[in-house]
Amino acid sequence: LFPPAVRGSEGLYMVSGPPSFAESAAFPRDSGKNCKAVAFSKDGSLFAWCNGEKVNVVNVTSAQLLRSFDLPKAVCLEFSPKNNILATWQAYTTAKDGTAGVPNLQLHDVKTGKCLKSFIQKKMQNWCPCWADDESICARNVNNEVHFFENNNFNTIANKLHLQKVNDFVLSPGAQPTKVAVYVPGSKGAPSFVRLYQYPNFGGPQSALANKSFFKADKVTMLWNKKATAVLVIASTDVDKTGASYYGEQTLHYIATNGESAVVQLPKNGPIYDVVWNPNSVEFCAVYGFMPAKATVFNLKCDPVFDFGTGPRNAAYYSPHGHILVLAGFGNLRGQMEVWDIKNYKLISKPVASDSTYFAWCPDGEHIVTATCAPRLRVSNGYKIWHYTGSLLHSYEVPSNEEMWQVSWQPFLDGAFPVKAVQYQAVPSELPSAEPKPAQAYRPPALRNKPVTSSKLHEDEPPQNMKPQSGSSEKPLSKTALKNQKKHEAKKAAKQEAKADSNQESTQSSASQNTPRSSVPAVTSGDPEVDKKIKNLKKKLKAIEQLKEQAAAGKQLEKNQLEKIQKESALLQELEDLELGL
Repeated sequence: LFPPAVRGSEGLYMVSGPPSFAESAAFPRDSGKNCKAVAFSKDGSLFAWCNGEKVNVVNVTSAQLLRSFDLPKAVCLEFSPKNNILATWQAYTTAKDGTAGVPNLQLHDVKTGKCLKSFIQKKMQNWCPCWADDESICARNVNNEVHFFENNNFNTIANKLHLQKVNDFVLSPGAQPTKVAVYVPGSKGAPSFVRLYQYPNFGGPQSALANKSFFKADKVTMLWNKKATAVLVIASTDVDKTGASYYGEQTLHYIATNGESAVVQLPKNGPIYDVVWNPNSVEFCAVYGFMPAKATVFNLKCDPVFDFGTGPRNAAYYSPHGHILVLAGFGNLRGQMEVWDIKNYKLISKPVASDSTYFAWCPDGEHIVTATCAPRLRVSNGYKIWHYTGSLLHSYEVPSNEEMWQVSWQPFLDGAFPVKAVQYQAVPSELPSAEPKPAQAYRPPALRNKPVTSSKLHEDEPPQNMKPQSGSSEKPLSKTALKNQKKHEAKKAAKQEAKADSNQESTQSSASQNTPRSSVPAVTSGDPEVDKKIKNLKKKLKAIEQLKEQAAAGKQLEKNQLEKIQKESALLQELEDLELGL
């Protein structure tokens, strides 16, 4: 079941899934070193690859060759959701005399092998047309407008969505009616915006289901949830003008099809590394903030549901059933993973997959593959298959002179595997646990016989249910509860401050025989209006004192703040007159 396909300099082959992990005999290995692209269909029944000579399509279960296309230069392959069409793309080339090249994006009918349509598609980015899940609609971005085709008839454009400069679009998943999220970058001081439309109602801004505009966006990533009720938008700039990060600035926005929108408030500053929807569509997880990064699950009101604290992580992966979440640190991090039971927010395991460049859940929701692939890393290429309880079930490393380029699980449709209860006990494995020995920190000779002192640059913040709590409930507080708590704490602090002030003033007045005007707070004029004026004047003078301190500290003051300071002598005179009149 569910074999992973492996592509590399050793050729293309399939491996039997758990528990055997032997090379699949049903799929004969293609030993050519030129395999540029592979693709499974959405339901996993078909598999296509290009070996540098032809593009072949096979039935995965029977390994029977269904189609072969003469496209030696194809570098990208994609099946339509219902397996009717195979899209292929090859690099666009112009003729030597400068005339336009031949169309390089081709759509083939899988059943007949006929080429239905060819387009010129110069850029590799977003090369593939997007289909609705039932293939009733297919869409392409052409010269800043989105062209829609219906029922795979590519000879007539059924609809166009024309905005001033559509940079990107994403079709919603799931059943009809299909919704479209479009992104238009800002220009000349105008903000960028993302709009949601329901196909085919594209009649201007009024027909949009929702609209969210924002500054600070050079590019955006739009993520629909599975039920197509909301989109998360990660807006990022190429340059962070504050100088806080090399990687630009990111903000996270939430847009719902009912018109609601919000900026997701992230409690820690820094980059947004990853945002993923739970397959249940009612919550999402964000990994963000300067290292050690924070990870938080939010609900559809953009309120935090659970905070995982901080740690070495830059990616999050929900299992296909949405009941387990893996937080991981790959790329320039050491490959630590945290596997969490999402229902109870309990940590299941903490495996380590060093030097990993790729991670994927198996469709059964129990197994995971991690891989080290070229060209990201050209040494120690190979893959490992894990059980989510932390057991390493299978490991394969390619010979030192070979490379591995890609590993991908055979996909399955939703519901093919039942949800199983979460296990905490590690499943048995014949392989030893892959936990690396912790490297000892270098200690200079003078310190070697002395007790070790911790020299951590920062302490990791624990997950919220592991923080030491005195009698408080484990449930996170809602926004209003937090607000009320802050108000209560502020009032308490103000009361204590006032108490301390009055104590100080009373000791001062008893110590000094002559009482200057500032130390007679107890005396009142008997006229509440005059008392009120005195109180207001003292308040203003206190504010002026604070402004003077800020100016002395080198802060640039505003014009109105400077005017306030100039009024000090007049206010002092007025206060003196009022107090003398007592």
